Amino acid sequence: MSRLLHRGTLPPVPAAELTARSADGARIHVELHGPEDAPAVVLAHGWTCNTRFWDAQIRDLVADHRVIAYDQRGHGLSPEPGPGGYSTNALADDLEAVLAATLAPGRKAVVAGHSMGGMTVMAAASRPGLREHAAAVLLCSTGSARLTAEALVLPLRAGVLRTRLTTAVLGAKAPLGPVNPVSRKILKYATMGRGSAPDRVDACARIVHACPRRARVGWGHVLAELDLVAGVRALRVPTAVIAGTDDRLTPPVLARAIADALPVGLGLTELTGMGHMTPVEAPEAVSAKIRELVTRYVATGASATAEKEDVA
Repeated sequence: MSRLLHRGTLPPVPAAELTARSADGARIHVELHGPEDAPAVVLAHGWTCNTRFWDAQIRDLVADHRVIAYDQRGHGLSPEPGPGGYSTNALADDLEAVLAATLAPGRKAVVAGHSMGGMTVMAAASRPGLREHAAAVLLCSTGSARLTAEALVLPLRAGVLRTRLTTAVLGAKAPLGPVNPVSRKILKYATMGRGSAPDRVDACARIVHACPRRARVGWGHVLAELDLVAGVRALRVPTAVIAGTDDRLTPPVLARAIADALPVGLGLTELTGMGHMTPVEAPEAVSAKIRELVTRYVATGASATAEKEDVA
């Protein structure tokens, strides 16, 4: 798969790559970018994506941040999961493993999650690892429950039929096939705003189509049954929320529910005309919010504790 996110622009080469070992033995691929002693940011991507989804943020932050990005189990360079399989508990285990493998004890970071990455943070809200390392959190284009009931991908009236059909779509086993004009059009309709630039649509399509079918289907079943409301209430660190007003997969009503329930909420930013893929569709806004959280909540410069880069 091409490492291009925006046409003609390559992401920075990672300063290091390592493998974190999750609780069930699953191997999680991790990339580390930027100065070792700079303020730390941890990026968790969403369903059917990989670390390349964050290329715009990595390029923007790499000069003065330590950027840690990882592939969720079954995605990118993280292979099929171990006995823990596909579950929100496994997502939390994996995030804890990444934090332990990349941040020294007590070192704080801003943890940003998009879509299923945001769900990962909510699932880990009560975990000691997150509470030790998260200074602040950014939740992008995500939901804590009722995904199939609220999703607007299918142009049907809300109700039992739409919910059932949306559940079937999430768990569909049919291969996505090659990226072509038709598949790009479908992906844009389902996940991006109407004004999304063609190169950004193409980048998202190539990332999504590269996701292994087993992972797509396995995580699709988890999303269909998602209930992380308790995780939102347990997320006791400063947390900002971003949503696109035209998001069909996780509509703004889900973001508003999260923002209203957060114990230490920093408000909801709704990006007009943006769809579900906000870090790609509105990279400047997402990067700016991450920078804002780092400035407010993370220690800077040489005072930061040195990172560990040991392979678990």
